[in-house]
Amino acid sequence: MKKSAAILLALLANATPAQAQNTDEFFRNRKMTLVTSASVGGGYDQYARLLSRHMPKYLPGNPNMIVQNMPGAEGIKAANYLYAVAPRDGSVVGGLQRNTGLVKFYLPESTTAQFDPRKFIWLGSTQQEIGFFLMRNATGVSGLEGLKTHEVTVSSTSRNSPSSIYPRLLNALYGTKIRVIEGYDGSQTSLLAIERAEVDGHVSGGTSANFRARYRPWEKSGQVAIIMQLGMDRDKEYPNVPTALELAPDETSRSIFEIAFVEQVMGRPFVLPPDVPKARVDILRAAFDKTMLDKDLLEEAAKQGAEIDPVSGARINELLDKVYSAPPALAQRVRDLVQ
Repeated sequence: MKKSAAILLALLANATPAQAQNTDEFFRNRKMTLVTSASVGGGYDQYARLLSRHMPKYLPGNPNMIVQNMPGAEGIKAANYLYAVAPRDGSVVGGLQRNTGLVKFYLPESTTAQFDPRKFIWLGSTQQEIGFFLMRNATGVSGLEGLKTHEVTVSSTSRNSPSSIYPRLLNALYGTKIRVIEGYDGSQTSLLAIERAEVDGHVSGGTSANFRARYRPWEKSGQVAIIMQLGMDRDKEYPNVPTALELAPDETSRSIFEIAFVEQVMGRPFVLPPDVPKARVDILRAAFDKTMLDKDLLEEAAKQGAEIDPVSGARINELLDKVYSAPPALAQRVRDLVQ
């Protein structure tokens, strides 16, 4: 008995403050950080700041939540930080790029992406996405057939970005002639490249309010048009513009794009680092879910033109499990195409 008591006392003495601390008390008067993988002013940054303003009211003690921008390598820099460096105590939330979940599927041997997407604790997503293929009308290209006969250039951030992956898939599976110009640091600079006529167009992974606000004046003036949609369904604003799935030349092409579009459903995902204590995870997930229904958040989002169409963390886990368990032959075909 004395020996058991001694062991118990030793364990308590060696427990960290976070382990011994009451879960509710952990959040009170705490400075929390929301690390977003986006640059200031883009869609991901917009949703991160919305969440940071409204989610704390559903956490014990209404802690402060400060947004920290950590752009780089289409979200890989922030994901690596959240996976390996950030505290695993619930004080740090991450806002990742929607394509982060598929990085290790596309490039399983990648040393740049130093994380396992399935080991992140997914809180959920504020929005599901549909991408647009935006084209300058001066090119004379108005749809798939034109893309097959005319070479066009499109702006992109990096090779693992949807704005680069989708054009490569279209080239390989649909016979298009799209040349991707990589190196832009975000969606806004990618659109600026269209305005400056540095490129002919842009294939987006999503369509935030800021994104739409930027191109709409050009659309109204007849400078640009949406010639294709990249997602599971058509955007309600463009009911007559077909999706890549609808234009698929065969079933294999369709299956490949269905895998690629999983990230569209993931939309604007938020995560916790691995190994956060379950009690704190439960509090943070519940707070996220309540925030998605918060009247003040919905009103502010509406004023900003930011759509709230949430996806649960559990749903994101299901999608990732399905992708990573795809038949080996199909998985390898997808990997060969996106590299």
